[in-house]
Amino acid sequence: MDPEDLEPRQRKAPPKPLDGLSVAELEEYVAELEAEIARARGVIAGKQSHRSAADALFKR
Repeated sequence: MDPEDLEPRQRKAPPKPLDGLSVAELEEYVAELEAEIARARGVIAGKQSHRSAADALFKR
């Protein structure tokens, strides 16, 4: 069993309405999303590194 299977699944937030936002607000929103994507990629890299270290330790 994969430990990630035990983690609770989070519900996705409904999409934010974009029609009422100005170009500047949309650009700010995109920047926030890109920062969140970078943060998620960092967590993924950390988990992959941890997994690789565990695999090497147990010679999987």
